Amino acid sequence: MRFIKKAIMLFCFAVFSVILVNLGMTQDGFAASVETKQATEPLHITVILERVYLDGEVSQEIVHETSWSMENFWTKYDAWTLKSRDESTMVFTRQMDDISPLLKANGYFGITEDGVLTIFNGRPRSSKIIQSFFQLDMKKLESNKQEELLQGIPIKTKDHYVKVLETFKPYSVTKE
Repeated sequence: MRFIKKAIMLFCFAVFSVILVNLGMTQDGFAASVETKQATEPLHITVILERVYLDGEVSQEIVHETSWSMENFWTKYDAWTLKSRDESTMVFTRQMDDISPLLKANGYFGITEDGVLTIFNGRPRSSKIIQSFFQLDMKKLESNKQEELLQGIPIKTKDHYVKVLETFKPYSVTKE
């Protein structure tokens, strides 16, 4: 009786093993099937794109990517620099050779009460300061340029941004 139970158990084990082999579910077969399944499922990655503009402004865009291969994913972001990553999120950064959309929409060069060339979010005096540059020597600055700065000089393009900075640089106070 004991012999028969043992024989039946061995037979069942053998049948079960054959079934697993046919299904490709041996240890090696199981690992291979998991790899195949992973290769046939898309990758879901949260991508944060940080753009750093000439005026110091940083914008972030969040993109939810579904990619079928990491090669395609990396190709899509080859112009970006990987800043950080974890299991499901990657942060990329990129230096933009332009001024920020905020400056284009509402940026004005102006002057603070103590004579510092500054960019404001809106017209000077009643607006928030975005960026300060350098102290201006108000004695050297012509009255029409002073008036322009008091009224606010709108910033629409990178070229205009650079031109205004270059225009007022000679009037900066130099520390000796």
